Amino acid sequence: MISPNQFENLFKQVTDHLPAGMVNLQQDFEKNLRAAMEAAFHHMNLVTREEFEVQTALLSRTRAQLEALESKVAKLENPNAVEMNHISD
Repeated sequence: MISPNQFENLFKQVTDHLPAGMVNLQQDFEKNLRAAMEAAFHHMNLVTREEFEVQTALLSRTRAQLEALESKVAKLENPNAVEMNHISD
C-alpha cells in the first residue's frame, strides 16, 4: 500500500490549491478525499515496491527449484536417455 507520508503529501498538494478562506471546506474535502482514496487503493489491492520485489525474488527462486526438480524427474523417468547423452558427448 501507499505509505502515510505519501498520502499526506498528496493531500497537502491538493488542499494547498484551495482558496485560503475555505478552511472548513478544505478540512471536509481533505477528510472525504482521504476516505475515497483509501477505499480506492484498498479495492485495487495495491502492494508496495518492496513487497513486489520480495515476491519477484521468491518466484524466481521457486522457478529455479521447479526446473531442477523437473530435470531430476526426467532423469529418473528415463535413465537410458541420460546414459545415451553421456555416450554421445
